[in-house]
Amino acid sequence: MKILIVDDDALIRDGLKILIDLENDFEVTGTAANGQEAFEMCQKQRPDLVLMDIRMPIMDGVLGTKLIKQHFNTIKVVILTTFKDDDYIKEAIKSGAEGYILKNQPSDSIIESLRAVGKGNIVLEREVASALSTMLKDEKKAPLKLDLSDRELEILGLIAEGLSNKEIAQRIYLSEGTIRNYTTGLLEKLKLRDRTQLAIYYLKNF
Repeated sequence: MKILIVDDDALIRDGLKILIDLENDFEVTGTAANGQEAFEMCQKQRPDLVLMDIRMPIMDGVLGTKLIKQHFNTIKVVILTTFKDDDYIKEAIKSGAEGYILKNQPSDSIIESLRAVGKGNIVLEREVASALSTMLKDEKKAPLKLDLSDRELEILGLIAEGLSNKEIAQRIYLSEGTIRNYTTGLLEKLKLRDRTQLAIYYLKNF
């Protein structure tokens, strides 16, 4: 998996590069100091995953994530930051980030989070997931909530837990192709863009 590291602290960039390059299944294709540089490098390099800090000069990680996700829907973004600010969490996930993890995590936990996102999971550090769920449920409910079948609700809930299609298929004894079809149907019915937005919809409404 090709990874782009984005952080305004050169020491952190270099440390993450050393850590990630030790893994046989990872390759660091480059580093950037802000969201604008990250977007420009994505245009040239097309990494599989961007590991993005939040608070950076010129362009922060939220706007950088939004730009990348708008133009490259196959590139995954994981936020790696020291900040647990509610607004940062909410805006980063709404912008399309597939993960939000904190820098105080052990290095092996960060690596496993990147692998999980690469496999199609959504990864939220426990404190972040709890804060996001509370924030979304405190917001006003959407005025229109489309009817979903019990099976669709079940699959939507498992997506919100961060499970991949393969893991959902194993959990409820259906084929991976069937889960993929359900997921596509949910995206169309709810007029959402990706799995992250499906997870947000579930946390906000159920």
